[in-house]
Amino acid sequence: MEIPPWVERALARLEDAGFSAYVVGGCVRDALMGVRPRDWDVTTSALPSQTNELFADERVLETGLRHGTVTLLFPEGPIEVTTFRTDGVYRDGRHPESVQFVGSIEEDLARRDFTMNALAFNSRTGLIDPFGGQHDICDTMIRAVGEPNERLQEDALRIMRALRFSACLGFEIDENLAAALHKNRDLLTRVAPERFCAELLHMLVGPFVLSVLLAYPDVLAVLIPEIARTVGHDQKTPYHRYDIWEHIAHAVAAGKADARVRLALLFHDLGKPDCFFVDEEGRGHFYGHDVRGEEIARARLTALRFSNALVEDVSVAVRSHQASLRPENVLRWLSDLGEDRLRLLIDVKRGDTAAHSDDVAEKGRANLALIENRLDELIAQQACFALRDLAVNGDDLKAMGIPEGKEIGAFLAYLLDAVIEGELNNNREELLAAVKLR
Repeated sequence: MEIPPWVERALARLEDAGFSAYVVGGCVRDALMGVRPRDWDVTTSALPSQTNELFADERVLETGLRHGTVTLLFPEGPIEVTTFRTDGVYRDGRHPESVQFVGSIEEDLARRDFTMNALAFNSRTGLIDPFGGQHDICDTMIRAVGEPNERLQEDALRIMRALRFSACLGFEIDENLAAALHKNRDLLTRVAPERFCAELLHMLVGPFVLSVLLAYPDVLAVLIPEIARTVGHDQKTPYHRYDIWEHIAHAVAAGKADARVRLALLFHDLGKPDCFFVDEEGRGHFYGHDVRGEEIARARLTALRFSNALVEDVSVAVRSHQASLRPENVLRWLSDLGEDRLRLLIDVKRGDTAAHSDDVAEKGRANLALIENRLDELIAQQACFALRDLAVNGDDLKAMGIPEGKEIGAFLAYLLDAVIEGELNNNREELLAAVKLR
């Protein structure tokens, strides 16, 4: 392993003072996988007060003294330094009631979640791997340190961390850990919504998310309960090759690896079970599921404390995912949604289309390519699609004697609509003449 010089200097200062010190956890895992670590964490036998004293000439933040953590702020980047410890009882399923500082790196590693994260390294000692984490990395396996149920009951967020690691790294989840994830899924209600959301978004954009979604809908349904009714729900239509949940999972995986796109795809068909009926020919229909889906998305995303902007973007995309987009009506949709949300909708429809039957998917891809080309053309042409783009404004209408207020707004809306529909050119003289005629 190659450790950056500034991290090596921190380790050396601790060791020269008589303490043990190692880089630990995710940075070691990433380095063993050939991935450059984004963050460097150090674990040491030094107490926080001793670390503070040793680095008195550096900026030190006392970020987690209760748990033995200080952060060294070097010019090259921060290093979290934590004293070897074991954790006390986890009464709330998230945080230990107490920690006890210990003198052994092995005891410290024993409290960690997965074997691939229970690794430590320094240049003098080499790799410390008491639980076979390096072997599991080579085998692309996520395995709990010790008894899986105990690890998850200590910290329920580990349930989502396991799914996120699997989706992002493509690692298989060990069968004992997988059973524990299903068994302990209800513990997710103890997790702060913000922490669940962060893991969910990382998971959704992972390149291997499909297998996770197909295997663990019951886990996700703890906080998004509408998922449960989609599992195994036959759509009874030739346009679909999957049941509702399988379709959602394949749509998410086929969608652009963007948090808004994949979150919208996760919710886009959750309204279908509420709108399902079978006609006399035995074919399934889901009229209104886009509206119901928007209701579900708004309620769940708000409860999970996503930002207002993200809730609005995703909800609008869910409501609009059934929209009939054609090259000739792109300008109208551009006016209704704006460029950013229209591009989001196109990406959502692209993922949705890919998860349909082959012939539907092929036609959908071709149509979306035309739509995107038309959108690019309109943007390049600086087409008029918003009031700000009109060649006249409220002051022009006021100068014509039109009273301020709703009447000016109505005139401007009329002019914009006429330009979008091609009834008027966005030309100052032509627009003002149209106002005089009304």
